Amino acid sequence: MILTLNTGSSSIKFALFDGDAVRAAGQVDAIGVAPELRLDGAAPQPLAAASTHADALAAILAALQPLGIERVRAVGHRIVHGGTRFDGPALIDAEVLAAIEALLPLAPLHQPHGLAGIRAASAALPGLPQVACFDTAFHRTMPDVNQRFALPAALFARGFRRYGFHGLSYESIAAQFAAAAPALARGRVVVAHLGNGASMCGMADGRSVATTMSFSPLDGLPSGTRCGRIDAAVALHLIAREGCSAAEVEDLLTRRSGWLGMSGLTSDMRTLLASEAPAAKLTIDYLVEQILRELAGLAAALRGLDALVFTGGIGENAAVLRARVLEGAAWLGLRLDAPANEAKRPERISRADSAVAAWVLRTDEERVIAQHTAALVPATS
Repeated sequence: MILTLNTGSSSIKFALFDGDAVRAAGQVDAIGVAPELRLDGAAPQPLAAASTHADALAAILAALQPLGIERVRAVGHRIVHGGTRFDGPALIDAEVLAAIEALLPLAPLHQPHGLAGIRAASAALPGLPQVACFDTAFHRTMPDVNQRFALPAALFARGFRRYGFHGLSYESIAAQFAAAAPALARGRVVVAHLGNGASMCGMADGRSVATTMSFSPLDGLPSGTRCGRIDAAVALHLIAREGCSAAEVEDLLTRRSGWLGMSGLTSDMRTLLASEAPAAKLTIDYLVEQILRELAGLAAALRGLDALVFTGGIGENAAVLRARVLEGAAWLGLRLDAPANEAKRPERISRADSAVAAWVLRTDEERVIAQHTAALVPATS
């Protein structure tokens, strides 16, 4: 069996795969505060002692014990940043671990959590092979012109470039779309990963050509607490004229902006969609506008558009948001099939006469991690 771990600042999302079958899945939330274990959709189970990621992993392993946790042959981890070195998954050894640690400055809000998951698994399951699966790796296929900023070449060589993120999700959608609609998947496809973290990716034949997040997950679409694309001079002005420190600006742009900052209410899109507050409506209008702008830009990068695919918690569940995007993109040839869009588990949501197909697919990052891990650690090892 393969155990997958997706470690956040105060959570661990996990899944246990036996071949292609998922034996169990769930997560531990609120580590160090009021930790709870959710397993296979059951009611949350409070954990008396889970102040660290190691404690949380111990609780996960205990919950999975009846399923034969001793049969686990490897652990696969989601790691947000792989820099320019990693264009695919890597079996973790001392050298790879050091390389992941060296990327901390490029992802200070995310990389430490992936490292915490690796260390916790190493301590709990000593000697078991571990595999790092990088969110940036999928975007290493982008052409050079789409990896650049208009900065001096010396800075590009030092790593100041567009990396892109949510790669495991995009890889999952590329594979699913190739199975569901192979002819479309070979064409020009934009995938909108709309969750509390939101981004979009333009693909040609299932490979990344351009994406909205760049040097960090801060760029591109606004997210739950992240501002999205913004004039760099705003940060400079806050430091030079408003007396803010770099740390204060980072906190503002990453933790107090986005949907939370605009609405003044919440970072939860479900609450905003249900709200009648003018600020909530403005926040949704802003998100839709940015999605439409990014869609047009990615279609230009692809030199055309054959399909648009929604995924992520919001993309998969917010029918009203999908409808607004398709209505706003009618000029691209998109035509909404309203009944299909309102279905409980929609797939194709565009009309038969739509020049561009629109789909909804559920991302499965854990399966991608498990497949990569199994490929690097064969069952006979």
